[in-house]
Amino acid sequence: MQVIPLKYGTIFKRAFGQPDVFCQFAKDILGIEINIDKVHTEYEYPEPIGFVRSKYDLFAEDTEKRIIVEIQQVKEEDFFDRFLYYHLISMVEQVGGFQEYGFDRTVYTIVVLTSTPRDGSINFSCAVSDMNPIDEYGRTVEVYPHRLVFLCPRQVNDKTPPLVKKWLNFIEDSLDGEMNEVDYPDTLWKKIMAAIHKHSISPALLSEIKDDVAWEKAKIRFVAEGREEGMLKQQRETVLQAREMGLDEMAIAKLTGLTVQALKKITK
Repeated sequence: MQVIPLKYGTIFKRAFGQPDVFCQFAKDILGIEINIDKVHTEYEYPEPIGFVRSKYDLFAEDTEKRIIVEIQQVKEEDFFDRFLYYHLISMVEQVGGFQEYGFDRTVYTIVVLTSTPRDGSINFSCAVSDMNPIDEYGRTVEVYPHRLVFLCPRQVNDKTPPLVKKWLNFIEDSLDGEMNEVDYPDTLWKKIMAAIHKHSISPALLSEIKDDVAWEKAKIRFVAEGREEGMLKQQRETVLQAREMGLDEMAIAKLTGLTVQALKKITK
């Protein structure tokens, strides 16, 4: 079966935005049960928190738990800082009053990185960060249940937890654009494959995916070449290439971190 690889945000959100798929993914990765009716895509809190307005790829919550899933194709320089910020914002957002500190919902953030960075900074398939303190005896004091989980499907190994491994293998299998249906006989896998089946994608969604592809190509170039030396020249080349790919000025500005006025200035 020809599929759209799950490295593209648009198709990942289509597949994992199905409530039953999302719940099973959360259960296997986090070991928790959740009860939800809806998974939000590109979710923003109604009021800005902190100095940067965060937008979450996939977001769902029940009365006790708040689950965030982020899909990232390229590891950028601020990778770990960015997702720690996302994670913390979803905790801080809950403290809305002055009377007491308290988190009504436990926050779980899952970050899926579909590439293997050349710098070797990701040499694991699954890494978990929690906030529990460790005392002088080496004992973990269980006070904060919040967790930030990093997953890398291309780094699956014999130490990868079995339930995590099955999801990472599935995601990794999709990355070349072809999957064998007989390898995934279970109903849930079939449902995901139906969502990513290339011939089931509407022209409108396909257009969004093409934008994802153009965006990622431009971002890879920008990340790889966007260093201090010759930054202006490299930015100019990236902007011109992004324009050739059909990205509009607002999308290019978001990609490069430059204003629209700066884009015009460096490409004169």
